[in-house]
Amino acid sequence: MNALPIAVDWLDLFLHFLTLSLLAVGGAITVAPDMHRYLVTQHGWLTDAQFTASIALSQAAPGPNVLFIALLGFNIGLNAGGGPQGGAWAWALGLFGVCTTMLAILLPSSVLTYTATRWAHHNRERRAVRAFKAGMAPIVVALLIATGWLLTAAHNEPARDWRLWLLTAAAVLLVWRTRIHLLWLLGAGGLLGALGWV
Repeated sequence: MNALPIAVDWLDLFLHFLTLSLLAVGGAITVAPDMHRYLVTQHGWLTDAQFTASIALSQAAPGPNVLFIALLGFNIGLNAGGGPQGGAWAWALGLFGVCTTMLAILLPSSVLTYTATRWAHHNRERRAVRAFKAGMAPIVVALLIATGWLLTAAHNEPARDWRLWLLTAAAVLLVWRTRIHLLWLLGAGGLLGALGWV
């Protein structure tokens, strides 16, 4: 894992998340695969485990899903400061990471959403507007599937991690065929992990 992002890296991170904000159709979670590519694969600022844990924690916690962006930024800053043992400097960089990523992901999409929804509401009967809304649905579904695959594929050794793959398949079936709340599934997964079964 690479550490100590310099000022240029922070600017690059900010600009990258600005761009992702405009592509986050259906929510920030839909661009998680590109965040993984950028943060874990390309720059190595986060480990696979940190990336996956950031999303899992934010999904289990109350509040908006976009909170996982804050956790990603916090972990980037904490790593840049040398980890938890880096002391106050590392924690300050963690908070700086939170501010950098959250501002970048929220600012463009908020302005665009406010402007576009006002325009779309005034023109909601136009055929082009209705076609655009209908066409976006399969794109959002595909992006969510890509995010789910990314989180599952973090454990890419089925022979060793077959229990995790089995648990993932069971969770997919339960979400698809039942109306069980996701928090029960997250709790069950956490319990199985705590017991050492997965």
